[in-house]
Amino acid sequence: MASEPDQIGLIMQLRRRGIRDARVLRAIERVPRELFVDPAFADHAYQDIALPIDCGQTISQPYVVAFMTEKLDLDDSHKVLEIGTGSGYQAAVLSHLCRQVFTVERWRELQKAAGRRFAKLGTANVTTIIGDGWIGWPPQAPYDRIIVTAAAPEPPQALIDQLKPGGRMIIPLGQTRDTQSLVEIEKTDTGIAQKPLLPVRFVPLLHGRVKPGERS
Repeated sequence: MASEPDQIGLIMQLRRRGIRDARVLRAIERVPRELFVDPAFADHAYQDIALPIDCGQTISQPYVVAFMTEKLDLDDSHKVLEIGTGSGYQAAVLSHLCRQVFTVERWRELQKAAGRRFAKLGTANVTTIIGDGWIGWPPQAPYDRIIVTAAAPEPPQALIDQLKPGGRMIIPLGQTRDTQSLVEIEKTDTGIAQKPLLPVRFVPLLHGRVKPGERS
C-alpha cells in the first residue's frame, strides 16, 4: 500500500518534469493509483512508469496522464469523452476536473472492473460504456474535450464530428509504437488544427468491441 511520502514524491517529480497546473496535480494527488494497478505491482504504483493491467493493456505512467490532462485545459463545466478506459485511472483523474466523463472501453472485463473502482471511490460523474472507440459515443455528443488513450494512424472522423466547435482533443497518432506522437487537435470553424506535443508509446486503437472468448 502506498504511503503519503510516495504520493508526495510523485507530485514533486511531476513538478520537476514541467507539470505546473495546480488543479491537475491536486487531482492526481486525490486518486489512489494503487487501486488501479494489479496488486502484484502495488509497490510500484507511485513510480513514474507504465504498468501492465489485464487484457494485455497498460496503465499509463503518471507523467503522461498529467501531461495529457493539463493539455486538455479543463474546467468544471466541461463534458469529456475518453476513449480507452483501461483500469479507469485517467478517468478518475478527469473526474475531479470536469462536470462529466463518458469513457468507452472495448474490453467488458476492464469496463466492469473500472466501474467497481469508481463505485468504491464514490465517483459519481463517470459513466463507463462498452463499445468501439473508433465511433466514440454519439448519444452524448457533442463533447467539450476528447482524450484518446490508444494510438490511431489518423484522427477518427467520428471523434472529430463529436467534438464541439472550439473543442479540443488529445490523441496519440502514429502507425507504429516507434513513430507515435501525442497530438493536440483544435476544432475550428474551418476544420481542425493539429499540434504535435511529444513522442509517446501507446497500445493501438482497435476497431470494434471484444467478442466473447477473444484473447488479447
